[in-house]
This record gives sequence, C-alpha cells and structure tokens, in this order.
Amino acid sequence: MQLTSPTTASRVEQLIRLGRMSMVSERDGDLHTLSLNGELDLANVPDVEQELRRIESTDADVILVDLRDLSFIDSTGMKLFVGAAARSRAGNRLVLQGATPGVLRVLRIAGIADLLPLAG
Repeated sequence: MQLTSPTTASRVEQLIRLGRMSMVSERDGDLHTLSLNGELDLANVPDVEQELRRIESTDADVILVDLRDLSFIDSTGMKLFVGAAARSRAGNRLVLQGATPGVLRVLRIAGIADLLPLAG
C-alpha cells in the first residue's frame, strides 16, 4: 500500500508500509529524509533499496536515513547500507542517523559500523 501526499513544491512525502516495516520518504529543499520504522529484513530490503536508489538519482545534496524507529536489522539490511555508503562516498551525500543501541550493537558486532556514515 502506498500513500502519496504532496504538500508543497519543495516537499513531498510518501508513506509506504512493508509488512513489519514502514518508511516515510520526504524531500525538503536539498535534504531528502528516508525514515525507517520497524524491522529491516529480507522481506522488505528490496523495496527500501528501490526507494533509496530513487532518492540517489535525484539532485538532493543530503540523503538522511533516519534509523530512530528501526528495531531490527538483518544481514540483508546491513548489505543495503554498506552498498549505499559505497555509492555515496564520492559526494558524501548519505547520513545514517539515530541508530538505536540494539541496531548499533548489531552493526558493531558485524564489523561494519566504521564503514557507515553514522551520526548521533
């Protein structure tokens, strides 16, 4: 299910529900925020990757992935973030913000936390 609600010319928001996860994709000027809520796993990574690649193809200066409400991440989600970080290195566009202690712990145990553009 997808709901689209443009509010202004510079701000577009989409709410997409994907099983045990939802995401909100919102553009405001040069900042595009992708907020993830729930569990990022094999079932929904393809949809999140599709949206992330769509955002990457825009002219947004900063792509902020908000992880504050992400409660779980599996290896496919980690692979998604490593790939997105590698694609954005040249322009430093990607920021992963607000990882919960549980998600951050998984990223550290997997040895990839230092490869990701994590911010408070």
